[in-house]
Amino acid sequence: MGEIADKTKGNANKAIGAAKSAAGKATGNDKLRAEGEAQKIKGDAQKAKGAIKGAFGNKV
Repeated sequence: MGEIADKTKGNANKAIGAAKSAAGKATGNDKLRAEGEAQKIKGDAQKAKGAIKGAFGNKV
């Protein structure tokens, strides 16, 4: 995957994670909230991976 694809997937995971986390918090579902938090972290990692690829010209 390239820089843009990684950053796009990262943003999507952050958004979905935030929605899951909010839904879990609103309904008192700790498992859903935790899943959302984990997905947000995954999104941050994907975005960082994309940034690194961008800095090295997608050769990583």
